[in-house]
Amino acid sequence: MTHQQHVNLVQKAITQKGEIWADLGSGDGAFTLALADLIGKDGAIYSVDQDSKRLDNQKNEFQTHFPDSKITFIQSDFTQQLNLPLLDGIVMANSLHYVKDQKFFLQLLPTYLKPHGKLILVEYNTDKGQTPWVPYALSFKTFKHVAEQTGWTNIKLLEKIPSVYWNEMYSAQAIKS
Repeated sequence: MTHQQHVNLVQKAITQKGEIWADLGSGDGAFTLALADLIGKDGAIYSVDQDSKRLDNQKNEFQTHFPDSKITFIQSDFTQQLNLPLLDGIVMANSLHYVKDQKFFLQLLPTYLKPHGKLILVEYNTDKGQTPWVPYALSFKTFKHVAEQTGWTNIKLLEKIPSVYWNEMYSAQAIKS
């Protein structure tokens, strides 16, 4: 996917520059870079991934494309307690499908958010995972159901795009209640 496609998947939920966001399970930073594009140089980003090499790749990309961004790289397992300031939002792109107990995890996420903070999820639109790359897949329908059970509100589908894996990907938004 291109940078513009990453931006397009999340831009409907990021409506204000200068906010504080985290990207949990950020990988090589495709959506971290999209965040930087959307929140601008006055915003702040916390990029969390347990792979130091992938975080190093992100650092290089940020130096090249967004050198004035305020970004903090955190090498950690995002499912463990993180030391973060209160956030305006969290992006999880292709990372929630690694969490076995998604219901429990979705109950933990609001502790990181300001009132009415946002969660943006990008996932494959399927419930058929069970592979090493997508062990706990969740379609938009399943995400909406689990998010409602765990107290999230205003859950809505943002975008869908074709994918060579599992047919399509979606982005969704949920708001901390």
